Amino acid sequence: MAKTHCDICNRDFKNEESLAMHNSAKHDPSNSYNPEKKSSFKWFIIIGIAILLIAGFYYYKNLTGNSINNNEVQKITLGFKNNYSPNTIQVKSGIPVELTLDNSVRGCYRSFNIPALGISKNFLSSSDKLEFTPTEKGTFQFRCGMGMGTGTLIVS
Repeated sequence: MAKTHCDICNRDFKNEESLAMHNSAKHDPSNSYNPEKKSSFKWFIIIGIAILLIAGFYYYKNLTGNSINNNEVQKITLGFKNNYSPNTIQVKSGIPVELTLDNSVRGCYRSFNIPALGISKNFLSSSDKLEFTPTEKGTFQFRCGMGMGTGTLIVS
């Protein structure tokens, strides 16, 4: 009995009718079920979810302005886009904070204050740092020297 061979998936069949049924089920582009398409779609979904998770992590990090290094120091850099950016900073109580202002912050916005915590610093350059350790949990307003630039510090 002569076997018939499928060149696409490298399988042998007993007769031409079996091969024809196989080809119409597995390799016919008009067939709605194609396992090869289903497999590639599955990988497309997995890669899409991975990209969304990574993007979500970076978005959340930029939104809160946090960069915590092994719970040793919470490093925060503020910029300026019509106001302090990020406008909301979230830190953990009892862990030191190191706050810097980048070069986009100018004028009175370089005079940084958290009145409720008694913190005030005039940043002369982008290498200046404000270092403090929040001990009280709560929500505190920060502002520039003239009160025009404002934001929120959340200590949890």
